[in-house]
Amino acid sequence: MNYNHKIKEIIKIDEKIDVYDIEVPNTHNFALASGIFVHNSCKAGRNREFQAILPVFGKILNVEKTRIDKVLSSDKLRMVISALGTGVGEEFDISKLRYKKVILMADSDVDGSHIRILYLTLFFRYLRELIEAGNLYIAQPPLYQIKKGKAKHYALDDKAKDKIIKEIGSDGISIQRYKGLGEMNADQLWETTMDPDSRTMLKVTINDAITADAVFTMLMGDKVEPRKEFIEQHSHEVVNLDV
Repeated sequence: MNYNHKIKEIIKIDEKIDVYDIEVPNTHNFALASGIFVHNSCKAGRNREFQAILPVFGKILNVEKTRIDKVLSSDKLRMVISALGTGVGEEFDISKLRYKKVILMADSDVDGSHIRILYLTLFFRYLRELIEAGNLYIAQPPLYQIKKGKAKHYALDDKAKDKIIKEIGSDGISIQRYKGLGEMNADQLWETTMDPDSRTMLKVTINDAITADAVFTMLMGDKVEPRKEFIEQHSHEVVNLDV
């Protein structure tokens, strides 16, 4: 009587895989997770009425260095484009976007940052209207959990952690540093990262398209020298280095 899916085809498979309910137009959010443990926590912790999960394992092609035909032949990229519903290139139609919020969710370490920048490059080069329309977001999971008694506090970074400790005092506190989203259980991930009432997200915008285009070309393109020069010029600004 009440349904939001239709069966188009039944295919027998030899390998067990997850089934993702990502085909409900205009009702689900859409999160990209970078690993199976993150995905399992996301899937268990989400609100199925309005949140859909598409797990993405590992890093995708750097589309800045890739022809459009190779982009479209990549299984990972086709999966994302198909899930969004808009198509790419001449077939792109933002009115067919299935999700109001497209949320990139990955760890806060170097690998997570690399995954995010690869997807941001994809969206900037081939799905830019989603950014311009305000549909693309980056999840902001906390780096720390600070407990004092029964009270729990979450901090996005060291500055926020120090501020919380200053407010609640350092006596009798315990601090947990999350190495990645996979360390969070479903309840923690929902409370800190996925609950619309309490989560923090960054909205991806393009304030200066010309500058953004130049930066993506420099950092993700084929030419090594401009990238090397940029790193040398800004190396003194690095605070946290993960090698």
